[in-house]
Amino acid sequence: MSSALVGVGASPAGAASWSPKTPPMTTPWTNQVPVDKPLPEYPRPQLTRSDWANLNGIWDFAVTGRDAGQPSSWPDQIRVPFVAESALSGIQRRITENDKLWYKRTFTVPSNWNGRRTVLNFGASDWQTTVWVNGTQVGAHKGGYDSFSYDITPQLNGGTNTIVVSVYDPTQTGGQAVGKQRINDVQPHSGGGIFYTAASGIWQTVWLEPVAAAHITRLDMTPNLGDSTLRVKVQADSASGRTARVTVSSGGTVVGTASGTVGSTVSVPVPNTHLWTPDDPFLYDVKAELLDGSAVTDSVGSYTGMRSIAIAKVDNVLRPVLNGKFVFQTGTLDQGYWPDGIYTAPTDAALKSDLQAHKDLGFNMVRKHIKVEPQRWFYWADKLGLLVWQDMPAMDTGKSPSSAARTQWEAEFHAIIDQHRSSPSLVMWVDQNEGWGQYDQARIANEVKAYDPTRLVDNMSGVNCCGSVDGGNGDVVDNHIYVGPGNTAPTATRAAVLGEFGGLGYKVPGHEWFPGGGFSYEDQPSIAALNNRFVGLIDGIRIGQLPAGLSASVYTEITDVENEANGLLTYDRQVVKVDTARVRAANQALINASKNPAPPVTLPTGGYKSLRVTTPGYTNKYLRHQDALAFTEVVDGNSSALLKNDATWKIVPGLANGNCYSFESRNYPGEYLRHRDFRVRREANDGSALYKADATWCAVAGTGGVRLTSANLPGSYLRHIKSEVWLATPGGGHDWDNPATFTEDTTWAVEAPWAP
Repeated sequence: MSSALVGVGASPAGAASWSPKTPPMTTPWTNQVPVDKPLPEYPRPQLTRSDWANLNGIWDFAVTGRDAGQPSSWPDQIRVPFVAESALSGIQRRITENDKLWYKRTFTVPSNWNGRRTVLNFGASDWQTTVWVNGTQVGAHKGGYDSFSYDITPQLNGGTNTIVVSVYDPTQTGGQAVGKQRINDVQPHSGGGIFYTAASGIWQTVWLEPVAAAHITRLDMTPNLGDSTLRVKVQADSASGRTARVTVSSGGTVVGTASGTVGSTVSVPVPNTHLWTPDDPFLYDVKAELLDGSAVTDSVGSYTGMRSIAIAKVDNVLRPVLNGKFVFQTGTLDQGYWPDGIYTAPTDAALKSDLQAHKDLGFNMVRKHIKVEPQRWFYWADKLGLLVWQDMPAMDTGKSPSSAARTQWEAEFHAIIDQHRSSPSLVMWVDQNEGWGQYDQARIANEVKAYDPTRLVDNMSGVNCCGSVDGGNGDVVDNHIYVGPGNTAPTATRAAVLGEFGGLGYKVPGHEWFPGGGFSYEDQPSIAALNNRFVGLIDGIRIGQLPAGLSASVYTEITDVENEANGLLTYDRQVVKVDTARVRAANQALINASKNPAPPVTLPTGGYKSLRVTTPGYTNKYLRHQDALAFTEVVDGNSSALLKNDATWKIVPGLANGNCYSFESRNYPGEYLRHRDFRVRREANDGSALYKADATWCAVAGTGGVRLTSANLPGSYLRHIKSEVWLATPGGGHDWDNPATFTEDTTWAVEAPWAP
């Protein structure tokens, strides 16, 4: 849908001389951005109208002190909607808490809009935005991630109109939601860590739209698979008591229609429902109309996907279920930063590209991390078929938010939920992350669940990390483990997810934001090593963690970001670092394993057993402890009582995960088989979370026996080599990782105990 460009108004004086700045890195779309009318697509796909006017493009611009009034001169021009820190804006300067940004442009209202109201819409502006039309203030908004609009009809003059916008953005020095933004130099530099360049001012599309006096403002759409209906609440202005009619169609054929009072919920029948899934992201068309008697006074277009999301027991393990079925959610952490536009993708094709990269790599989920994207991003997720975990952007780290900051943060969270609650791809709200600006975790999780009961809620992503406090509620328990994947166990009330893991790094020469300055959680020496290590992590989840109860994992991350070099793609999106086909196959195998699980490998618990070596030539040897270390040794009927006791273990439910196992010494009760510094040993339980994880082993099928993978280092196995017992990793670089007879050496036969 293209905008009604005629009559919007000329570009500011001097715009012909405007030019972008040089970005630190060039994406494939950097040079495809029009000078005027960048991002020309209609910005609100779930509430569309045919008439509109895009105000993106060149505006007059000035920066003043934070307390200054409207400037008398406008020395610069800026390309809206790119932030002042970005090269694509043409400004590319550091903005601090002492600055205020000012924007100005003119427009005329198209003549065919006469008789209707004119609404001025902002997709998002960070952070405190004040708007004047023809010298009259029409509104003020606080919030960096939610859209807002003003009816400016009373201020219009019938000719050339002037908009002035001021924005104040203190970034982390204020108390508001900032996500990963920090006030830094806009040019590449060392440091920065996991935080990035700030994004100040208007960063999403600005547009005008004519509407009737009584007009639809929002559609809240909830699929109900139980009775094959779409529940729709039509929200509207100046339409009290009016009737709303909603029609659902497919390929131009009406499948259902229903009417009801504005503000009430109507149930539109959707017979023979075509379900929305990542494999088949089918979307229905939706039309909503306001009626005055039988006359249609307003009409909007939209779309929906019919799907459900819930938590349910699957084979006695609590799992997230999509349309009633468990499918493992494998995704990446997606920060949504760009070297040319910072917070704003250069084009709609660029915005789509990161989501398409997920699909190409076989992922079925994306965690949008500490940022909320424009509605077109959600449209592409809906259309391409990706499950979305949406973070609420955090306040600054290491601070206890003030009462005013909390009130603002929660109000903005509500607005974000309202603006995205109808997107079928969005399946979980992530309230807080690693304790950043944390407070009232349990209350907020309950409140979000009550406000949007149709989705899952994660009260804290990274409950095990960084001083975070688990609210103890919500639908999932969410660990962060680097490199991981690590051990996350489901509980009686929450499914187990891995909200972050990975962070494998490889710097591609010529594609670094600050050459030599990048970091990762584990540097890889080559592309081959990166591929092997990454696929090994995904395979480890499939083999060990999925059967042990893990239901979702989020790899860090889809692209490099500034000095973070742990992306699957470079920051400029010019290079895919990994083997796409191989990664896609690993992800598909993981997803398929969740849909068609192999019979679980179970061990008898509560009694004593001995573990025999299965490697040909050594099958008379057993796992035993000696001087607190684990070895293998020949055991037979003539062996000493001490050796027989040392080679006998009580199998109990896993100390860190009841779906796995721990092995208690026969003659040292309370001491268990655990790994420490890769060496396997017998040690007393000190009650720590680390000990319990190290002493927990998950059972995996093996030829002629069982393989035991570490609960907190999935993909690493209990292995004997030269009579010593180690935690070994396929493809690892240690002596005990030697590939010769690796599978045989990590397979154990569970036998009758030598010392019952």
